[in-house]
Formats: sequence, C-alpha cells, structure tokens
Amino acid sequence: MRRIDAILIALVFFLLGGMTYVVLQVLGLKSETAGIWSQAMLVFGLLGWLSTYLFRVATGTMTLNKQIEDYKTAVLQKRLEEMTPEELAELHSED
Repeated sequence: MRRIDAILIALVFFLLGGMTYVVLQVLGLKSETAGIWSQAMLVFGLLGWLSTYLFRVATGTMTLNKQIEDYKTAVLQKRLEEMTPEELAELHSED
C-alpha cells in the first residue's frame, strides 16, 4: 500500500465518522449521544477490520505470502520446462 492510499483511507474514515454524526443528529439524537454512537460505530468497524487482518495472518493468506508462493511455483515450473528429457528421466527415477 502506498502512503497516499493510507492517507485516503484515513480521510474516508474521518469523513464517514463526521457524516454519521450529522445523520444521527438529523434523526433526532442529541449532540452527545450522536457523538457516542458515531464513535462506537467507528471503533466496532475498526475492530471488525482488525479481526479480518488477524484471521489472514493466522491462516497465512496474506498478500505477501500468496505472492511468495506464486513466485516459487513459477520458478519451479520454469526450471522444469528448461530441463532436458534426460534430466527429467533422471528426476523421475529418483522417486
């Protein structure tokens, strides 16, 4: 993720929090109550996002792990394609 992406995501969350606050006030909540509820929604939203991240870490399905796995597979496939028939026969006989 680039730095500008992180800044834009933070800006979007900031604006969504402000919009939630205003919408809750328009719906009739007092200023203090609307502030509490908008903060609670932000906290629960961020905890939800964090839980998905921790799940990806625990299961090893993060983007970097996937990229490394794809790279290793591509390297092995390329090596296999470059082998001569004699080398392939020798490899099969080792099993």
